[in-house]
Amino acid sequence: MQDAEDVRRIALSLPDTTEKIAWSMPTFRVAGKMFATLPEEETSIAVRCPKEERDELVLAEPEKFWIADHEAQFAWVRVRLTALEDEAELRDILADSWRQAAPTRLLDAYPELGLPTGEGPTRGA
Repeated sequence: MQDAEDVRRIALSLPDTTEKIAWSMPTFRVAGKMFATLPEEETSIAVRCPKEERDELVLAEPEKFWIADHEAQFAWVRVRLTALEDEAELRDILADSWRQAAPTRLLDAYPELGLPTGEGPTRGA
């Protein structure tokens, strides 16, 4: 089962990522731009996800994904850590979110992380 320490370890392993407390919770930022948070007493994560894909994710796997009311107008989705299959799935979700926030210079510098595909946070999972 994945937990907050796994999120922290994986997020901070991504290039140019820092952790900052904001809104009384840990947030993770690439080049200063937020790509993940640990809300809900650190039992879930919020990650970037194109709005047009969120509904599909939530409908397909409601035990894993949901949209917080206060984030509905933004391109974010919540992920229950206990519902994740393994560390690889968590890594894929965080890396997808990182790619959506990372500046071009980092995407170019780390081609192995790929470019944002617009396929949502479960791409490759």
